[in-house]
Amino acid sequence: MATYAKIIGLAKLQRKLNRMPQVAKNEIRKALETSADEIVGMAQRLVPVDKGDLRNSIGWTWGKAPKGAMTLGKVAEASLAGDLTITIYAGNSEAFYARWIEFGTQKMPKQAYFFPSYRANRKRALSRVRRSITKAAKQVASS
Repeated sequence: MATYAKIIGLAKLQRKLNRMPQVAKNEIRKALETSADEIVGMAQRLVPVDKGDLRNSIGWTWGKAPKGAMTLGKVAEASLAGDLTITIYAGNSEAFYARWIEFGTQKMPKQAYFFPSYRANRKRALSRVRRSITKAAKQVASS
């Protein structure tokens, strides 16, 4: 189950992003990286640990998640899909049970670790990205 952020007024945002230089995209990338680090860190602290395989499999990457990983969250910008797409994931060949822990099964109650982390950090992440866009726009306007 992937979580996608829907951007209202995407065409208008795209026009603005096209006008901004690479410096602005770098500011946004830094904000996304910081937010992803916070979400991943909290998820790693919340996940139940047996051998540590699942905890160690939680991470984020630019672009697509590694093969075999369950995509937990994704923020993508439409036309720059490879450039500003960040994916938070969990699970691999050793921790294939990531989804079962998060959502539970008929025989096991859920022990959510990702969505509580995501919900706790969502507003902060959005604010950080907005501030980075404002900072970049001010840099572009002042230069």
